[in-house]
Amino acid sequence: MAITATSWHNRGMLEQLATEVVAITRPNLDHLVTEDDTPVDNIFSEKQQRLLTEPLYTSWGGPPGDDPSFVALANVGLFYAIDRPAVVPDTMVSISVQFPEDLQSKEHRSYFLWEYGKPPDVVIEVISNRKGEELGRKQRLYARIGVAYYVVFDPFQQLGTDTLHLFERQRTAYVPMSTAWLPELGLRLTLWEGEYEGMWETWLRWCDQDGALILTGAELARQERERADTAQQQAEAAQQQAEAAQQRIERLLAQLHALGAEPEA
Repeated sequence: MAITATSWHNRGMLEQLATEVVAITRPNLDHLVTEDDTPVDNIFSEKQQRLLTEPLYTSWGGPPGDDPSFVALANVGLFYAIDRPAVVPDTMVSISVQFPEDLQSKEHRSYFLWEYGKPPDVVIEVISNRKGEELGRKQRLYARIGVAYYVVFDPFQQLGTDTLHLFERQRTAYVPMSTAWLPELGLRLTLWEGEYEGMWETWLRWCDQDGALILTGAELARQERERADTAQQQAEAAQQQAEAAQQRIERLLAQLHALGAEPEA
């Protein structure tokens, strides 16, 4: 079919109409506060949040399946309704989504449910006091939003004797989990005692199904240095063995010459 000037004109009108429809249907965000620059986290919580996000980008290959994309965020607003203020999880992970190219525009500065098309798959709250209602109001809110897994890490036991609370959403409410394995992500959560950035504490960390930690960038670099050092030591040991063997051969040849033997023959 020949492309006429009329068909090109109609196509242009359709494209313009589609652009206008998108502009009309996209929510107006002028009244929303996406960031207020208020420091609210203590040092432990700040480090814990990064320990739950940075290793995923450094060492994790992404969730199982055909789409390995994901976003992991710490202390970023989660907007679930246009007429409601954001809730700000300490950490959230959402799989099968990608960051938009333009992170400077207001509609991309936070996790807007209508922009990403789905709620986060995991939300983790790190308890530092009893004011957040993490096992009450927040728990009910995340269930209503549709977050599949909800984790409350209480390192200083502000809420009771349990350090870790794990919940899975069933229908419209959370039920306790008997395992820390999250099959949709292909990840497990574990309590790990060790040093992170100069602080020796019990940390909440990601690991794989076999319990191997998802390494931080510093741990990965240290592991590579150790491998390089081991390879160098092995090479030096092999060189020393070769030199020792050559020296033994030379001593034997000298002894044979002293006895009048001609080993070359």
